[in-house]
Amino acid sequence: MIARLKLVEPCNEVVSIAPAYDDRALIGARAMPTRQPNADLRSREYLTPAEIERLIKAAKDGRWGQRDACLVIVAYRHGLRAKEACELEWSQVEFGRSASLHVRRAKKGKPAVHPIRGDELRMLTALRKEYPDSGYVFTTERGTPFTPDAINRLVKIIGKRAGIPFPVHVHMLRHSCGSKLANDGVDTRAIQDWLGHVSITHTTRYTALSHTRFKDFWRD
Repeated sequence: MIARLKLVEPCNEVVSIAPAYDDRALIGARAMPTRQPNADLRSREYLTPAEIERLIKAAKDGRWGQRDACLVIVAYRHGLRAKEACELEWSQVEFGRSASLHVRRAKKGKPAVHPIRGDELRMLTALRKEYPDSGYVFTTERGTPFTPDAINRLVKIIGKRAGIPFPVHVHMLRHSCGSKLANDGVDTRAIQDWLGHVSITHTTRYTALSHTRFKDFWRD
C-alpha cells in the first residue's frame, strides 16, 4: 500500500506580545551612575601647606596614626602617586646622615633620588621600628601592601577627619607637592625632575597656578 501525502496550506499567524515592562524604565534602572566632574566636587585639585598640616594632624589621631601620618608626609613631600606609595619598599629608603629616598616612578616616569628631611626621617625611623619584618613601607593591619584604591579611601577618610571642606583624594598630595614647589619659586625643570614627569607640559600646570608669578605686579 502506497501512502499518499496531502499538501496543507500553512495557517501560521504572527502574534505580537506586549512586554510586561517598559523598556525605558528597564534601561534607566540598569544605567550606571555618572561620575560628577572634579570641578563640581571641589574648587581645586591641590591642598595648601596649612591644609597638609591639618591632614597630618588628623592622621596622627587615627588608630594607625604613625603609619597614616607618615604616608601623608612622604606622599606629599615626594609627590608620590597612589601606586608608587603602595609599592614603596624599605630598600628604597636610605637611612643615615645623608638620608634619601630612591623614588621609582610609575607611568614610565623618570626615577630620582630625593633627600629626606629631619621630621620625615624621624617618622620613617619610628615606622620601621613598628613594622620591622615588613618589606613594604606602608602596609595594612594584616601586613599586606595597600592597593591604590585602599590607599585612596584611607586619604579620603583622613581628609574628612581633618575637616577639609571638599573631598580629598590621594593624588591631591602629588598636586600639592608641585604647587608648593612652584610657589616657593623652584625652577620648572627641577620640579619636572622631582615629580618624574617625562614631558614638561605636565609640570607647567603648577607654575601657571603659582601666585608668585604676579608678586611684582602693580608695584611702584
